[in-house]
Amino acid sequence: MAEWKYRGRLVTAEDILYIGELIAAHQHESRRTLSKKLCETWQWKQPNGALCDMVCRGLLLMLDRAGQITLPPVSYVRHNPLAKRARAAPVLIDSTPIEGKLHQIQPLEFEQVRRTGDEPLFNSLMEEHHYLGYEQPVGEHLKYLVWAQGRPIACVAWSSAPRHIGSRDRYIGWSGEARRRNIRFLAYNTRFLILPWVRVKHLASHILGRMATRISSDWQRMYGHPIYFLETFVDPERFRGTCYRAANWVLLGRTTGRGKQSNSYAPNRSIKEVLGYPVTKRFRELLGK
Repeated sequence: MAEWKYRGRLVTAEDILYIGELIAAHQHESRRTLSKKLCETWQWKQPNGALCDMVCRGLLLMLDRAGQITLPPVSYVRHNPLAKRARAAPVLIDSTPIEGKLHQIQPLEFEQVRRTGDEPLFNSLMEEHHYLGYEQPVGEHLKYLVWAQGRPIACVAWSSAPRHIGSRDRYIGWSGEARRRNIRFLAYNTRFLILPWVRVKHLASHILGRMATRISSDWQRMYGHPIYFLETFVDPERFRGTCYRAANWVLLGRTTGRGKQSNSYAPNRSIKEVLGYPVTKRFRELLGK
């Protein structure tokens, strides 16, 4: 019997036999229950201690489709609120212009709003004022509101990093195995919004610099592990990425323009610049382990 691999985990013939025995011993249990039992047996957990339940269910489904095991029928179709998520409702806030020099609006307050009462405000501002709108992140993510003089002036969103970015991987210099093991130590800046009535020189690069000093500790508190490297994409047809460069982010290269679902070598979307920022000088050593 051949070995299988799923999301970096090697599944041996003995593992498949054990899964079959587990299913046979719990014939009337749901797929979700079987997945949790398997995670507990394997001690398959996330860094924050939560079971890798969804990943395990994906593994079981793969083995079922390959004819290696036979899962029980689906017993319940769970409602997915993300499938038809309502757009974030607009909010009325003071849009009086904020202008001047950076020191005139200090001090700035950074608020991590993920799982807080201000998260709907963040979602609404992104939906209404970012050219890409609001998109609910999947996986690990943090959301920040930046406040000045009691008013929100900026929104910054971070999420889990894409698994395959050629220019980034070459810059870090890690192996495929190290990337699969350590990709969780990277954070991807998915959205950055300075509200349109805020016009303060050097504000954007200042916010990026402040974010780099705190995101690792915030991620540690939320998800149980630090962040060693930051990355983002910039569309050169729209932006120059000036604030990132002013904040000492490095141009790593460009995307291929194909996307992860592409079945050919022909670009099917705009080519983006890939920029990165090491949170620690030891990032190559830490990520290459």
